[in-house]
Amino acid sequence: MLGKVFGVIVLVAVTFGFWAGTGEEMASAALNGAGNAIELTLTLAGMMCLWCGIMQVLEEAGVMRRLTRLLHRPLVFFFPDAARRGEGMEEICANFAANMLGIGNAATPMALRALEKMQSGNPDPETATGDMITLTVLNTCSVALLPSTILALRQQAGATRPFEVVVPIWICSFACAMLGLLITRLLRGREK
Repeated sequence: MLGKVFGVIVLVAVTFGFWAGTGEEMASAALNGAGNAIELTLTLAGMMCLWCGIMQVLEEAGVMRRLTRLLHRPLVFFFPDAARRGEGMEEICANFAANMLGIGNAATPMALRALEKMQSGNPDPETATGDMITLTVLNTCSVALLPSTILALRQQAGATRPFEVVVPIWICSFACAMLGLLITRLLRGREK
């Protein structure tokens, strides 16, 4: 459905562009946009590869295990079932750490691994557990101490001061994450 809507929008834009006599500018903009999209994709892919590699090295070096012990106690409140069973807590902590570094692309595989481990202990495979929902909310509205993807996008777009958005991102991401986690915790308590 979305593809059809997008197709209609493109068709209307091209029709009006030719009707207004701006066909050459439109074709030039399309080619420039395609080139810029490829350049941006390569920049983001390179950054994602770098951070995924760093996270893998940290995991193999045992840093993630230590970080799990450090973050375990605060996260037990939001993930009581996973903490009790010991399934997925290391991946949850790694996901939390990656999101704090602002590398959501590297955090997603860890969240998927955690969800797989939590699903193995799920008595009803058709329904998500409270911990699974909380992890999804945390992964969606995470606290980003170093929003590296946004900084890379701003630098690629030619921003003179790409770091000036960091403090507002801290405030917004922390508020969103806390509100999301508190709502999931309240709804979990209400469910029981």
